[in-house]
Amino acid sequence: MQAADKAHLNASGGGSIGGPITYEKIPTHIYADAKDASEAVAQEIAALIRQKQAEGKPCVLGLATGSSPKTVYAKLIRMHREEGLSFQNVISFNLDEYYPMEPDSIHSYHRFMKEQLFDHVDIRPENYFLPDGTISVEQIQEFCREYERKIQEAGGLDFQLLGIGGNGHVGFNEPGTLINARTRLITLDHSTRAATAMEFGGLAQVPRKAITLGVAPILNARRIVLLAWGERKAPVIRGAVEGPVTEHNPASYLQAHPNVTFVLDERAASELTRVKTPWAVDSVTWDNGMIKKAVTHLSLTLKKPILKLTDKDYNDNGMSDLLAKYGAGYEINIDVFNQLQHTITGWPGGKPNADDSNRPERAQPAQKRVIIFSPHPDDDIISMGGTFQRLVDQGHDVHVAYQTSGNIAVADDEALRFIDFVVDFNQHFQTRNDHVTKIFREAKEFLKHKNDSEIDTPEVRHVKGLIRRGEAKATCRFVGVPMDQVHFLDLPFYETGTVQKKPVGEEDIRIVADLIAKVQPHQIYAAGDFADPHGTHKVCWDAIENALDRLKNEAYMDQCWVWLYRGAWAEWDIHEIQMAVPMSPDQVLKKRMGIFKHQSQKDGVVFQGEDSREFWQRAEERNQGTAKLYDALGLAEYEAMEAFVRWHFK
Repeated sequence: MQAADKAHLNASGGGSIGGPITYEKIPTHIYADAKDASEAVAQEIAALIRQKQAEGKPCVLGLATGSSPKTVYAKLIRMHREEGLSFQNVISFNLDEYYPMEPDSIHSYHRFMKEQLFDHVDIRPENYFLPDGTISVEQIQEFCREYERKIQEAGGLDFQLLGIGGNGHVGFNEPGTLINARTRLITLDHSTRAATAMEFGGLAQVPRKAITLGVAPILNARRIVLLAWGERKAPVIRGAVEGPVTEHNPASYLQAHPNVTFVLDERAASELTRVKTPWAVDSVTWDNGMIKKAVTHLSLTLKKPILKLTDKDYNDNGMSDLLAKYGAGYEINIDVFNQLQHTITGWPGGKPNADDSNRPERAQPAQKRVIIFSPHPDDDIISMGGTFQRLVDQGHDVHVAYQTSGNIAVADDEALRFIDFVVDFNQHFQTRNDHVTKIFREAKEFLKHKNDSEIDTPEVRHVKGLIRRGEAKATCRFVGVPMDQVHFLDLPFYETGTVQKKPVGEEDIRIVADLIAKVQPHQIYAAGDFADPHGTHKVCWDAIENALDRLKNEAYMDQCWVWLYRGAWAEWDIHEIQMAVPMSPDQVLKKRMGIFKHQSQKDGVVFQGEDSREFWQRAEERNQGTAKLYDALGLAEYEAMEAFVRWHFK
């Protein structure tokens, strides 16, 4: 944990004499990952509950929903079960609820809180309160006044847990909310609805309104902790912590609170000045990683190629101590330029019969056994399609392992279309199958009357999974992977029928470990975007990491290198990249054609989030953006690049 220094920058840009400068107006604690951060927050909440118990007083908690607090709640449940933490004295008030919303809907925050916390601890049912999404519009104003009165009657909020939206909202206090706003019915911002579309099966199904606790009652809490995970939250976190207090970023209102802390993982903190440019805040240890980060940042900021940076550029930008330690800036420039140059390779599996001392991958063995792990049935082609094709074309023994069925990303009408095709096929070719006809009729009837509290039947989920499987096979045929080297793992953790998944389990780990043991790979490629600790990519990686840990002492694992790729939304920072695989215009087009094989995910895919681009557009623009960064730094100019970071065994 790193606590922010309490001395803040003044208007002229100066800091406290004799101490590090800080740009932060809100105390921030940064952890390596969301798991460690959540443990610290859960411990603080547990200590407060116990303190209040010892005093014979109730502990009044303000609770949040969404992905950020899930691990905190899981930690509290563990402490209840294993350490005897009692919730008998806890009174809780939730921040918000969609409107209208039935409490038993799979999208309801009532249901969320029961499943994530209340049903697993000994809190009294009469002691937890949530906004009511079923009351009439005429009743809402009085309900909101009464909700705040209940908080005051309970003694006020001792502790308020918050998340933060991509636009800076806290609760559902959207941009434009005033600091004195009370509890009320609000209209959700488009970006908020779009970011939640994946949970509702499409933007059209997301409610347009919500009831939310206002900014004023949030600020009345005696203690506030805000959680944020992942690089998508980084820009808005920087605005809230370092920027002005503004209605355009409601989280910035928390600067006015005397006892607030932002708890972040490293990715969410990545835009903070002390993380992004730590040499501008305090003295740093100039190891190779820090030098590479500083020099690439300086080059991109000044819009000068690395080899054109001067001593004056270093001195004028807070890096004079780097010059003092290593001498002339040009020598530093040459070193960093060469390191970046050595990350670029058109041979991701290693170039046979070549000097590999400055290449990211080994030359031997010339033909490598490779496993590409794909969390969903299209992550392989979207995230590393150019590299995937190169590995096949260059003669490597490539296996693709699709870790989940991906069935929840298939629209209902798409499933009906495929079932209808099977029925028509059987009828046309006189292949009578009463069972198939029965499945179609039941599925059609179920989907016609499906309500918000229902998940798909096993038959419907299986049909949706078969659609994704067929698309994945089409991609592998297009790339040139034999069908006997295409593996559909269908990991059990995923098969809940909802966006909410189970934690990684023993069966998930065993399935992954068995495949690795069978193939005995020289290379493993895996998705490395872990922003959401409960997201499918993160759980899929947990299964791989646990499997690797079990197998690490096997002889063949000495030759196994693990490379991590990122998804369609973000790329590794330029200073982190250890292998960059360039693509020509023709290769970019071929990757696009491979992505098009996933027709169920094209045109109106339900998981667009707040980004309206299709997956192929996101992937191309991300890959082209990486190539432009290399070009801006003064290296060779390519059409596009895919980037990787090597993961090392512990």
